[in-house]
Amino acid sequence: MLMTPLLRSALPAVLLLAALGACSTDDETPYVDRPVEQIYNEAYEAALKGEFKKAAPLFDEVERQHPYSVWATQAQLMAAYSLYQANNYTESVNALDRFIQLNPSNPNVDYAYYLKGLCYYEQIVDVGRDQKLTKEALESFDEVIKRFPTSKFARDARLKIDLTRNHLAGKEMAIGRWYLERGQYLAAINRFQKVVEQFDTTDQVPEALLRLTEAYTALGLTGEAKRTAAVLGYNYPGTEWYQDAYALATNGEPRSEAESDKGWLGWGIGPF
Repeated sequence: MLMTPLLRSALPAVLLLAALGACSTDDETPYVDRPVEQIYNEAYEAALKGEFKKAAPLFDEVERQHPYSVWATQAQLMAAYSLYQANNYTESVNALDRFIQLNPSNPNVDYAYYLKGLCYYEQIVDVGRDQKLTKEALESFDEVIKRFPTSKFARDARLKIDLTRNHLAGKEMAIGRWYLERGQYLAAINRFQKVVEQFDTTDQVPEALLRLTEAYTALGLTGEAKRTAAVLGYNYPGTEWYQDAYALATNGEPRSEAESDKGWLGWGIGPF
């Protein structure tokens, strides 16, 4: 089992954290008074074995029985981590929100924000479905970058931000294609323009420019079609998207030698 930095750093011997409240994941657990070390060690051993469904309520029990001990705050975060590992994302997010609210200066709060993002990220579905979770993942990872730019979790957060943005752009493309196929060109243009303007660093942009060229051509907006094809050619030369866009913008006519010599300016327009 691959241990996260949190799990590796949570050894009982080094727990010197402030005590604050935690949530309970099992309200039906009978109360049996036990020493705090015994409960925490049992929970920690369960987590090490990958028995996260068992570990989560045990970590909660630490705070339930010993809310003012030095173990309580770390146990609260470990409970959230165990819930995440058990794919109980909703309860993990709730526990993380509470941890963040009560412990804003805790050394592990950057990890709490990052773990919250992972809870949303791992629930992302295909672009044909609602993207609420994708947006929430993006917002959570953005918080990591803004609040903790030097955190060891910031690099992976940035990577996942790129992936979530590409996913959101893919959703816009899917809707835009749907409108385009049905001849609803203005609605399609709005979607493709959103990809170009708001998701300009994603892999979806070249196709969005091609689809804009198609929509403008269908509406008889030749100038806009050529301008968009020029932008595509300037930024993504040699791609199949540009070849198709050029053919559309010029009614399938090959480029003249003069146009080739002048590059994209051969159409009498700039690249932007």
